[in-house]
Amino acid sequence: MAHPSTPSTRRESGATNRAAAPNPRSRVPLRDDDGRLVRGRKSRARIRAAALSLFREKGFDGATLRAIAAEAGMGASSIYRHVKSKEELLIEELADLQEDAWAQFRKTDDRDRSTRDRVAHFIDVQHELLTRDRDLTLIALRSTTRPEARVSRRVLALYDRTVGLLAEILQMGRKNKDLSSSANVLQAAQALFHITLGARIAWSNGQVSDAGCRESIQAGVNLMFDGLES
Repeated sequence: MAHPSTPSTRRESGATNRAAAPNPRSRVPLRDDDGRLVRGRKSRARIRAAALSLFREKGFDGATLRAIAAEAGMGASSIYRHVKSKEELLIEELADLQEDAWAQFRKTDDRDRSTRDRVAHFIDVQHELLTRDRDLTLIALRSTTRPEARVSRRVLALYDRTVGLLAEILQMGRKNKDLSSSANVLQAAQALFHITLGARIAWSNGQVSDAGCRESIQAGVNLMFDGLES
C-alpha cells in the first residue's frame, strides 16, 4: 500500500480535486445581453415621447410613423422593431391616462362617503388629468366618430373599462343601500360616462372652459343621482 505522502497518492488527490472543480463548459449559458432590454425600453420611451409631441403638433392623422421615427432619432424601418402602428402608441397614452386617473382615485377614495360624492370625486380626478392633455383627449374623441378607423374600437374598449369602474362604485352603493335597490348599475354607469363624454366634446374643442365643463358634468351627475337615490 502506498504511503499517503507518496507521489502516486498526491497525483490521485489532485485528480480528485480537479474532478470536483466546476467545468467552465458545463456552466449554464449566460442569458442574452440584458442591456438590450434596457435599450429597448429607452427606445420605446423615446418613440412614445416623439409620438405624443407630433400628435399635439400635427394631429393623429398628420403624424405618420415615419415622422415619429425621425422625431425619435431613428430610421423608418427600425421603429417597427418596437411598435407596429401609431394607433398602438395612441392607445398606450390613453391607457396610461386611464390608469393614472384610477390609481389617483384609489389613493384618495373614502368609501364612507356617499356614492354620489365618490362618483363626483372620480370624475374630478379624471378631469384634472385630462385637462393637462387636452389634445390627446380631443384625438380620442374624434377617433370614435370614425368607426372605420383602426383605433376607434380600441378607444371604445378603454371607454368600456371606465364604465366598468363606475359600475363598481355604483354596485357598492346599491349594496350599502345608498342607492335604490331597483337601480340598474350598468345602465347608470353608462349614462354617467356619456354625461362626461358629451360635456368633454365641447370642452376639448375649446368651446367651453375647464370650469364650465366640470360644472356641466356635475349638473348631469346630480340629476342622475336624484333618480338613483329615490
